[in-house]
Amino acid sequence: MDKNTIFSLIKTECGRAKYEMLASKKGIFNRIRLYWFIVFAAIEDSNLKADD
Repeated sequence: MDKNTIFSLIKTECGRAKYEMLASKKGIFNRIRLYWFIVFAAIEDSNLKADD
């Protein structure tokens, strides 16, 4: 996914930092954890307004 698309879903600074950390890791379980994080962070941040 494009970083701009992800950052429109993940709106908090700590969430974006966690995304960057998880995205830098390689491996199948790390990819699954990244996608899991994206889904739940998007749900959690869905009611927030982006600062960008």
